[in-house]
Amino acid sequence: MARTLHPPAAGFQPDFVAGVLDDALASGARVYAIAGLQGTGKSTLAAQVAALARSRGLRCATLSIDDFYLGRRDRQRLAREVHPLLATRGPPGTHEVGLACATLDAMRAGLPVRLPRFDKLADTRLPPSRWRRCDAVDLVLFEGWCLKTPAQAAAALVAPINAVERNEDPDGRWRRWCNRALARDYPALWSRLDRLLFLQPPGFEAVPEWRWQQEQAMRAARPRRIGMSRAQIVRFVQLYERVSRHALRTLPGLAERTVRLDGRRRPLGG
Repeated sequence: MARTLHPPAAGFQPDFVAGVLDDALASGARVYAIAGLQGTGKSTLAAQVAALARSRGLRCATLSIDDFYLGRRDRQRLAREVHPLLATRGPPGTHEVGLACATLDAMRAGLPVRLPRFDKLADTRLPPSRWRRCDAVDLVLFEGWCLKTPAQAAAALVAPINAVERNEDPDGRWRRWCNRALARDYPALWSRLDRLLFLQPPGFEAVPEWRWQQEQAMRAARPRRIGMSRAQIVRFVQLYERVSRHALRTLPGLAERTVRLDGRRRPLGG
């Protein structure tokens, strides 16, 4: 039976948000990570937890792995040199992992740092002059769709899993390159995450609908900017599908805490 997916409520319930903050504080985490596939409410939850932390007198900052996406120029270079699909942000290999590690290290050390920001509608990172300065903090909330997801075995990469892989990566060169990047570059970033909460959706089939809802919200907030059409969203999500499905299989066993979500993004436990 197909699941019914409804528009999200305006954020998570206060008791759940308080529980997440309490979990972060009880664990002693300086960098508390929130993982979840596209549209699961990671950034919403991080913002709610940060607001609650500040109301308790804590210095708290939020960051997203999305803010470390490579800009258009760097991705276009990868598209020319490696594979055309790398022009599109998303999969492993399209983040500046070294900058993410350096930013978290500075925050952990209590040093002032400027926080990168990526403009998804403009599809590029904002210039450093527009990065927000952050002084010493007690807690960093770091959210992202693929946090701590391991690389796949080579044999798992052979068969394409969707139309993008069949039609645009028939020889598997793109997915093998992304998988090597995930294995080589990202463990250094994962090692800087003290504790991981995984927001587990009902299944991958929820992601395209939730990502479309997210796109509509961004366009409503900035109506003069042109976002993606629904067809573009469907294709865009396929670029994430392989790693997303692998995250669904592996993160419940790797995260310190997993919370299952229903079709309305409501926590079912955890």
